[in-house]
Formats: sequence, C-alpha cells, structure tokens
Amino acid sequence: MPSLALILKRDRWWIVAGVLFVAVVAWWWTIDEARRMEAMPMSAPDRLVWTAATLGPLFVMWIIMMVAMMLPSALPMILTFASVARRRRQEARPFVPVTIFVAGYLAIWGGFSVVAAVAQWLLHREALLSPMMQTSSALVGGILLLLAGIFQFTPLKRSCLNYCRAPLDFVMTRWREGRKGAFTMGLEHGLFCAGCCWALMALLFVLGVMNLFWIAGLAVLVGLEKMLPGRVILTRVSGVLLIAWACWILARA
Repeated sequence: MPSLALILKRDRWWIVAGVLFVAVVAWWWTIDEARRMEAMPMSAPDRLVWTAATLGPLFVMWIIMMVAMMLPSALPMILTFASVARRRRQEARPFVPVTIFVAGYLAIWGGFSVVAAVAQWLLHREALLSPMMQTSSALVGGILLLLAGIFQFTPLKRSCLNYCRAPLDFVMTRWREGRKGAFTMGLEHGLFCAGCCWALMALLFVLGVMNLFWIAGLAVLVGLEKMLPGRVILTRVSGVLLIAWACWILARA
C-alpha cells in the first residue's frame, strides 16, 4: 500500500497538471481569438448588428478568458482543498472530488462573464467601444481607471484578498460535507476571488478586451497580489498608478 505522503504527492501532481492543461487550452483559445480579431478589417466589428444573438459568443469569449486568467491563481486553494479532502478520506470520512470545488469556483466566474458580456453588448450598441473592443470615450476610460485604483485601497478589497491568501484557513473554517458542500465552498472562494478582482477585470474595457498584453498583465497582477510576500505594497502601488493614469486621461478628456 502506498504511504499517505506518496498518495498526497501523486494527487498534487495530477491536480497541477490538470489545472495547467485547462489553463493552457484556455490561453491557446484566447490567443487564437485575439489574433483572428487583429486580422479583421478595423471596421468589421462596427458593421455587426448587435442583436441578442451576439450575447452567446460574447459570453463564451469572456468565460474562456476568465478561466485562462483566474484558474492558475486559484491553484493554491485547489491544492489545499484536495489535500484536506484526501486526508479525510484516509480517516474513512466522505470523500468529494476536487473537480466539484473547482466547478463551484468557475460558476462564479461564469456569472461574472454573463455580466461582462451584457456590458460589452450594451457598450457596442451605444458605439462606446472601438473595433478593438476598447472604450472610445476618454471619460468612461478615465472613470473606470479611477474606480479600479480607488478600489485597491478599500476594506472590501483587503478582506477578499485575505481569504484568497490563506487557503488553509479558508478550507478549515468553511468546510462543508458532501458534494453540495464542496460546490458551495467553491462558490464562496469564487465570490471572494471575484470580489477582489472584478475592478481589475473591468479594466479590459479600457485596455482592450482582446489585448493579449493587458490580459496577460492583469493575470500576472492578480496572481502576484495573492502570492507575493510584499503583496500589500503591490496592491497599493498598483492603486496609485491606476489613479495617476486616470487623472492624466481625465485631464485630457
């Protein structure tokens, strides 16, 4: 019989491989979609009729992009959940697959993607987004940057980040039994994650929804905020930079 330590180590590698595989596929789709859009004539999106039927493709675009950006940053929490679940199984307690926890987490980002897709659809209908899916209004862009910068200093941001930064505390204090419980835990973690990142994700409307440089940059910022030892400083510095950028744009508007 393999030792518990060997089983845990083996499980961790399978989970890491699975999460990275899903993230890589999502990144591959995002990169391919961004390149396809870059190859389109600049006026092509403007000629689209933004009917309700376009909401479906917009949702697919957003949810895949959110998986690419957010799933890797949730890996510490996923591994912690899997480790605790495995130990409970060794103690003859009910075992729940980690995929159910991940499904709950991604369900929250699915909800966020619905909101983002509707927002983009409305902005396109009002001609407030450029063909590259970037706000064409300096005022709107400046306000979004300002709000994102201010949000970096709020108690809500700090509280949500604290939960995301302490995976073991989260799992031990919010543990729920069974598949429904695991899904609920995933929902809760997703809510905390979305709670600290929604303003940064909204910046894609300023920087370009399919701008690969900014998509990758925001994904890195989110990951570093959760994992770096000096993450509080990083959050504050990024907030100052966003506010300064917003003031510069608004002054020129």
